[in-house]
Amino acid sequence: MDMRAAWPPLHAGGAPTFEQASEADFEVLLQIRLVAMRSSLEQIGRFDPLRARQRLAASWDPAMTQHILCDGQRVGFFMLRRTDHALVLQHLYLMPFAQGRGVGSAVMRTLIDESNWAGLPLRVTALRGSPANAFYLKHGFVRCSADEYDLGYVRAPDRDAGARAATTSPKG
Repeated sequence: MDMRAAWPPLHAGGAPTFEQASEADFEVLLQIRLVAMRSSLEQIGRFDPLRARQRLAASWDPAMTQHILCDGQRVGFFMLRRTDHALVLQHLYLMPFAQGRGVGSAVMRTLIDESNWAGLPLRVTALRGSPANAFYLKHGFVRCSADEYDLGYVRAPDRDAGARAATTSPKG
């Protein structure tokens, strides 16, 4: 049985919205990460809450982190870091009940728009064997690296993005 079917429809009123994270949000975001990643990490024998805490703490920057909200309900978060050469999606996690409902795709469209507007490639890493790999491929990412546990992906900005960037911004 699909447990997501028991939850009410998400973002019936439109696309997900975003809210800036703060230092005080770390524990809540850690719990979202643990719930979202648990199944994939257990499959490879690497689920360890302490390691998950350390990895999130090592890279987390609240100034670059956004809560993902649907109908006012927090369903996930993402962290997007800008470098001179790329936008790096360091975290994107959705609660299991929000997965498979178009929320992640709506978030990804926003991130791709930001990449296009900036004229920078969008980079991301996903755990081997995670459903996230198919998600990123579906959204135009190309695998560019691999190690023992992770696969790296990149998505170039759309070719005509430069012309649009001069006149519009995805942030309004």
